[in-house]
Amino acid sequence: MVKDFRRRIVQVVSSIVINGNLKGFKNGTIYKGNFKKICVPGLNCYSCPGAIGSCPIGSMQAVIGSIRYNVSYYVLGFASLLGILFGRLICGWVCPFGLIQELLHKIPFPKIKVSSKINNVLKYLKYVILAVFVIILPLGAALLNDLGNSDPYFCKLICPAGTLEGGIPLVLSNKELRGAIGFLFAWKVSLLIIIIFLSMSIYRVFCRYICPLGAFYSLFNPISFYSFKVDKNKCVSCNKCTNACKLDIKVYENPNSRECIRCGECIKTCPKNAISRGFIKRKLKGTFK
Repeated sequence: MVKDFRRRIVQVVSSIVINGNLKGFKNGTIYKGNFKKICVPGLNCYSCPGAIGSCPIGSMQAVIGSIRYNVSYYVLGFASLLGILFGRLICGWVCPFGLIQELLHKIPFPKIKVSSKINNVLKYLKYVILAVFVIILPLGAALLNDLGNSDPYFCKLICPAGTLEGGIPLVLSNKELRGAIGFLFAWKVSLLIIIIFLSMSIYRVFCRYICPLGAFYSLFNPISFYSFKVDKNKCVSCNKCTNACKLDIKVYENPNSRECIRCGECIKTCPKNAISRGFIKRKLKGTFK
C-alpha cells in the first residue's frame, strides 16, 4: 500500500508541475514562454492552458511534418534518452493522462477483462498509430506540400488528451472559439467520451492499445537502464505476480515486457520477494527475445 501511495503522489505532483501555468486556466490562454521549447516526459497537450512544456508526440509530428525544422534531433534524442533510461516507467509514474485513466477506472462501473487472445492482437494497434499518424502521414504530407509542412495528424484527429486538456477548456473559456466548433471538434469529443467510458471498464485502455508515446517508450523497455529482474532461484512460479498485473503480463517469464509500465504491483504480491527493480546492470545480449 505504501509503494502504491508513493506512486500516486509522484503522479499527482508530476501532473501539477507539468500543468503549473494556473493563469492559463483562469484566462483561457496558452502559455508560449521559453519553457514551451522543452518537451515534458509524458503525453500532455501543448494547448492545455496549464501546460508549461511541449508534448513529445506533438513535437515529433511538428518535426517530421516540417522539412525545414531545425531541432529535429533534439526532440527525437530527448524522447530516446528518456526511453533508454526509464522505458515505460514514465507511463506508470509521470504521465498525466495515465493518471486520469487510473482514476476513471476506480469509478464503480462494470469492469471488462480483455482476454489474452484479444489483448495480444490489440496491443499492436498503438504501433500502427505511431507509424501512420505520427510518422507516415506528417512526413508524406510535408513531402507533397510545396511549403514543406503538414498537420499533426494524431493530435488533430485522435488524441483524447488534447481534447480533454486543451480543446474543451479553451472552448469553454473563449466565446469566439465556440462559433468555430465543427465536425472535427465533435468527432474528437466523441472519441474522448468513448475513451472515458472504456477507461472506466478497462484498465488504462488508451495506454495499452492507442498511445503512440507509450508505443515509442515500449521499444526501449527490454534494454532500459531502469528495469525489473526476477530471481529464478527464489521464484516458485506461483503466478501471483501475473494475476496481480493489470496489463496481462507473465511477469516471471518477461519482467521487462514492452507492455509493462513499472507500476510495481507484481513486486508487492510476490511472496518470495523474487522481483527487484531499479537501475540494474544487465547484459544487452538477448534482451529483445
